[in-house]
Amino acid sequence: MWLLQHALPEVSHAAKEGLFASEQSLCVLHASDPSGSEVPGHGGAAADRQECPYQCCSPDVDECRAIPDICRGDMRCVNQNGGYLCLPRTMYNQPFRPEVPALPEPVYPDTSVDIDECETNSHHCNPTQVCINTAGGYTCSCTEGYWLIGGQCHDIDECRYGYCQQLCANVQGSYSCSCNLGFVLNPDGRTCQDVDECEEEPCSHGCFNTYGSFMCNCDEGFELAADGTTCIDLDECSFSEFLCQNRCVNTPGSFTCICPPGYYVFEDGRSCEDLNECETGNNTCTAAQVCFNFQGSYTCLNPLQCPPPYIEVSDNGEPLCRNQPFTILYRHMDMSSGRTVPADIFQMQATTRYPGAFYIFQIKSGNEGREFYMRQTSNVSATLVLTRPIKGPKRVVLDLEMVTVNNVINFRGSSIIRLTIFVSEHPF
Repeated sequence: MWLLQHALPEVSHAAKEGLFASEQSLCVLHASDPSGSEVPGHGGAAADRQECPYQCCSPDVDECRAIPDICRGDMRCVNQNGGYLCLPRTMYNQPFRPEVPALPEPVYPDTSVDIDECETNSHHCNPTQVCINTAGGYTCSCTEGYWLIGGQCHDIDECRYGYCQQLCANVQGSYSCSCNLGFVLNPDGRTCQDVDECEEEPCSHGCFNTYGSFMCNCDEGFELAADGTTCIDLDECSFSEFLCQNRCVNTPGSFTCICPPGYYVFEDGRSCEDLNECETGNNTCTAAQVCFNFQGSYTCLNPLQCPPPYIEVSDNGEPLCRNQPFTILYRHMDMSSGRTVPADIFQMQATTRYPGAFYIFQIKSGNEGREFYMRQTSNVSATLVLTRPIKGPKRVVLDLEMVTVNNVINFRGSSIIRLTIFVSEHPF
């Protein structure tokens, strides 16, 4: 029987307490086999355990390595300080040290107090920096609008980075945005919004809003004043003297053409047309008189009275007045003042032709100003030509004579056309 079984409780107790190196150490452990022989490396069987002072012990020898097959059978060698153990393998596979439930770690109150270096002014931040206290220390930082360069806080020029949509003014640690004229700053403080100035009706006529501004426009007949907002009347009559045929009168936003008495404004609104008072009945002629209309006016012709020795005959195709050997034919015409010259204005010709006769046409009277002359166009006709402009109003009476000469029968006679020309006051 193994003597080692006697020593197992002591060894087990020592393992539980963890006293493998106590003040007293196990120096020699003897064991005997059933035959009574000693196990090498152990003391005699008479002494189960032998204690020795701690200071006498020599360095431990690993018997399990030094002695081959030191444990017999199903035993396994376990080295100990100053000896060894032979344990059954089944016992060796079990935990040698029973598990002890883990105790909760003790919680100790934190008695440390943080020192606020920023408050006590014991920090080493630069004057341009800001001290921020932390647990057990502090940090040096810059305020908003600054950045740290070379240990110093420098202002950030936000305007360089397009923080504002239009106008930007940099200030220390910040910036300020503003807008151009015609814009207003949005609530975000950075972007600008167009102002609709037309809502305030700044224009006297029409308003057109543009991006950042506005434009005023005027109604027809007006022009924009120098201030760009008010409209002033446009004097169309000052543009040209030919705008109206007679007289132009400016009106707000337009103009009106006025014709003189005896005329009315034509459909074009600019030219003047003669008003025929004889046809409209707007005249003062009596029933015995004959109304004769001319440009711009009219005249009342009295009944014809032939002076002696002329006699009045009926209007049946014969000359109006007849006396041997002369005849007088009365004619009337009108002419505009300042008519361009030269101009053919009247034509006369012989109505009766005699064999061997020839005709002479001339102005007998009324051409004292040399405004007319007779141009013979054939042997039986001639044309009255206006050579100088006549300014009206004026009444011109011409006696146009046609002389008939027949040398075969030694005959010479004349017929006169008394032409009355009414020159109007106006050139239309």
